[in-house]
Amino acid sequence: MKEVRLGVIGVGGMGTNHAQNVEAGKVRGMRLTAVCDVNPKQLAKFNDTVKKFTDHRALLKSGEVDAVLIVSHHYAHTPIGIDALKAGVHVLVEKPISVHKADCQRLIAAHTHRKQVFAAMFNQRTDPRYQRIRTMIQAGELGEFQRVNWITTNWFRTETYYKSGSWRATWEGEGGGVLMNQCPHQLDLLQWLCGMPTKVRAFCQFGQFHDIEVEDNVTAYLEYANGASGVFITTTGEAPGTNRLEICGTRGKIVVEEGNILFTRNETPSDVFLKTSKAMFDGPPVWNVQIPVEGKGGQHVEIMQNFADAILDGAPLIAPAREGLHSVELANAMLLSSLTGKTVKLPISGPVFEKTLKGLIRKSKRGK
Repeated sequence: MKEVRLGVIGVGGMGTNHAQNVEAGKVRGMRLTAVCDVNPKQLAKFNDTVKKFTDHRALLKSGEVDAVLIVSHHYAHTPIGIDALKAGVHVLVEKPISVHKADCQRLIAAHTHRKQVFAAMFNQRTDPRYQRIRTMIQAGELGEFQRVNWITTNWFRTETYYKSGSWRATWEGEGGGVLMNQCPHQLDLLQWLCGMPTKVRAFCQFGQFHDIEVEDNVTAYLEYANGASGVFITTTGEAPGTNRLEICGTRGKIVVEEGNILFTRNETPSDVFLKTSKAMFDGPPVWNVQIPVEGKGGQHVEIMQNFADAILDGAPLIAPAREGLHSVELANAMLLSSLTGKTVKLPISGPVFEKTLKGLIRKSKRGK
């Protein structure tokens, strides 16, 4: 194979952006050959060299594509992804890979042919800040992981935003609110950097700031296997918002804010200093290191380039789709904890959350 013939399934705003990036030649070795959308009006923006479909199954049977990028509404990611994997094409799916864990497991189980490339659009993994932090953690620069705090409240949305589509901010349309729509990237990065917690206790407020039925304000407490703790805070109702990530270990602290990385490094690890120091109140001397990073990485185009390179040359994936289960499980666990008023142990039961979500959909009067 000398090039990847790509079909984009779902060409609303984001799907069109992806398709146009390929048309503009921004992804080497990839050519846009087909588009699909249930709304025929969305297809008119593409020229006649691109095949047009209103049914993804017809696209998959057409022989026009080697790979597909799925940018449909959230719930459709699973059935379309399963159909595509069974059709033998390579698959790149937008975030979240599915709405709930049980669907994630169904989708991942359909990936039975390992020569098929199956990736997720976690473009924030291309950001050099998070790549640098991950390298530092894996190299032991932070020592033993102790705490993570992420305040990501710069997701302000208006009532006009939520009223722009009847599917928005509904259990039936999106399966959640800020956790499912705005924060999948942060939840993915949280587990990519720090691993998965073993327990979650979350407090979600539903329609706290907006006339919606799903969560628009979340504070979650996390516990990890080694005793480390974490706090994750997000909302779409706070302005001005904050985006501050803080990760602490025995060898120091990393703070990411305003595009900068500050590493405050202990000259002596804290767990050693507290046991050996003769002073009562002193802490270990520190170095304040400003870690240089430039830009935000290749983002969506880099993920698509990596997808093409994996198909053509066997390049390792930046974001294998199977890892998309983790961010979905974190979001599900936070909702389940808040809905039950209890601490939730991870891994959660996919069927239990699916049943809970279906109950919310049955009771919903929105998005019908």
